[in-house]
Amino acid sequence: MKSMTGYGIEERQKDGLSVSVEVKSYNGRFLDISCALPSFLSPLESGIREYIASRSRRGKVEVFVRIKEAESAVKIHVNGKAAAAYYESVLALAKSLKIRKKPGLSLILGMEGVMEAEKDRDIKACEYLVNAALKAAFEKFDGQRLREGQHTKENIFSHIKTLEDSLGRIASRGPELENSIRENLRRRFAELLNDGVDENRVLAETAVLLVKYTIAEEISRLESHLGEFRAEAENSGAPGKKLDFLSQEINREINTIGSKTPVLDVSREVVVMKDALENIREQLRNIE
Repeated sequence: MKSMTGYGIEERQKDGLSVSVEVKSYNGRFLDISCALPSFLSPLESGIREYIASRSRRGKVEVFVRIKEAESAVKIHVNGKAAAAYYESVLALAKSLKIRKKPGLSLILGMEGVMEAEKDRDIKACEYLVNAALKAAFEKFDGQRLREGQHTKENIFSHIKTLEDSLGRIASRGPELENSIRENLRRRFAELLNDGVDENRVLAETAVLLVKYTIAEEISRLESHLGEFRAEAENSGAPGKKLDFLSQEINREINTIGSKTPVLDVSREVVVMKDALENIREQLRNIE
């Protein structure tokens, strides 16, 4: 079980080139990956996304790549045609405004597209360092998710134990539920008919009400859901979605038990179970 929140950062250096990769994530229903890296490294983005997607299932994952260079050769590109066009246009404007001073070189060089500087970078060297830093940063990131996930799992299982204990106490109330229905019917018949209570009529009406109010099926399904919940949490690498679905099913059975039973002690246990389940559902929001 892993948390959906984590953080990792790593730096790699070689021959005056320093690469830093930072990975962090937040809660999210689906996997959403965003990458921020220098424009000249944009060809690496698809590989970074594939690596993250191969090891993450859910959450918003952000990757930041930063480059520091001690020194690198710079290539200067001058666009002579653009410079000439700018000069002629500015000169024409000056004449129309009756300005005798001709445009200087500094003005033309400041125009967009006239002069561009480009660093001569070794993309292969950058790619090697980026990949190495990414893997190391992700291991730190993933380790933190595992540690947080383990703490969350322990917390969830403590609440599952509460649900199981309450369910056991509710199940033990089955005979009491039947007796409560039978005695209530007998008392009502006695109030209406005085001493002329027909035991067969009481038994028949009891059977009808037991069909309506029995919680045996709900108890059985709830036991099954809790067992499946434990198995999924123990064995699945990314159980978040399945556990969220199971918690909805568990909630449905708890609500049905609460609405069907007239036994006060069972109603109290239902309140305990609802509280435990709410804590579980809160924790599941952070599980991958």
